[in-house]
Amino acid sequence: MSETRTTAPAFPPGRYGRRRSGRRRPVLPILVLVLVVGASLLLSVRLFQQFGQTDYEPQIVGWSEPSDAVMTIEFKVRVPAGRAAECILRARDYDGFEVGRRTVVVRAEGDGRSIDAKESVPTKSRASVGDIVRCQPAD
Repeated sequence: MSETRTTAPAFPPGRYGRRRSGRRRPVLPILVLVLVVGASLLLSVRLFQQFGQTDYEPQIVGWSEPSDAVMTIEFKVRVPAGRAAECILRARDYDGFEVGRRTVVVRAEGDGRSIDAKESVPTKSRASVGDIVRCQPAD
């Protein structure tokens, strides 16, 4: 039987470029990864502060039996004490298509934290559902 021995190849010096010795850690990809994660966290916090949890929380109480021209939506809005809210109301038909939209400003009485409101939304056709798109601070 014969035994085969493996040896490292001997390359002529200078022919194939400089040989690396040892193992280096990739610093640039790690640095880029840290910067991207940091920027993502910063952006997430900023967007949550701007669009996240709000003090203006609407709740649908109900809506009236709709006609072909108008739907009355009854709702409550939780606001900071004594503040006003600008709410976008929407009426939709049975298939879910928007048939009416109206922006209203409702104000708390005194130092109240809750506003009870009943507003009418003009519609293009018969609506079946009324909802609130969003409420935000009134200017």
